[in-house]
Amino acid sequence: MMNPDKLRLSAPDPDKLSPRQQEVYNQILATPRGRVVGPLALWLNNPDLAEAATELGTYLRYRNSLGPKLGELAIITTARCWDAEFEWFAHKRLALEAGLDPAIADAIRARRDPEFSDPEEEAVWRFTLEAFTNPRKQVSDATYAKTLAVLGKQRIVDLVALIGYYSFVSVTLNNFNVMPNEGETLELQD
Repeated sequence: MMNPDKLRLSAPDPDKLSPRQQEVYNQILATPRGRVVGPLALWLNNPDLAEAATELGTYLRYRNSLGPKLGELAIITTARCWDAEFEWFAHKRLALEAGLDPAIADAIRARRDPEFSDPEEEAVWRFTLEAFTNPRKQVSDATYAKTLAVLGKQRIVDLVALIGYYSFVSVTLNNFNVMPNEGETLELQD
């Protein structure tokens, strides 16, 4: 899902991988993703980084304590905060498939406050947004306390890790100019 004409850095050619790159490539294929795309493909230029990022990313995306809907909500909120078009493109669909109300995704895209009926969704969104928009890049004591009360310790730790990891993903995508394929709608262009 990358437009190779505009990339600043290309992924290694799968037919010309070094033995170490091939080893990590195979590890990525063996994850629930089942394919090597996006930042993982680019990170293969440094296979040790790709291996470490794959292990952490696999936990955070597929086994975190938040579950698919809340995890994807945190990911698309992070993608919007970074204006990471490819990340938004890849995860909005997954968020909707996990049961997120399309009106919530539309509000996030439009930089409006969504209307929530689920306190867990609201806590995840507010915490994630505030972590990026607060001048200190830290949520307020009130937001922290409310999120902790709603999610509990393990889930708030996973939330912080998830938005940190997807910030790493977003910075990778933005700085290597990874965008959806030509013809796909770019939704984050203000």
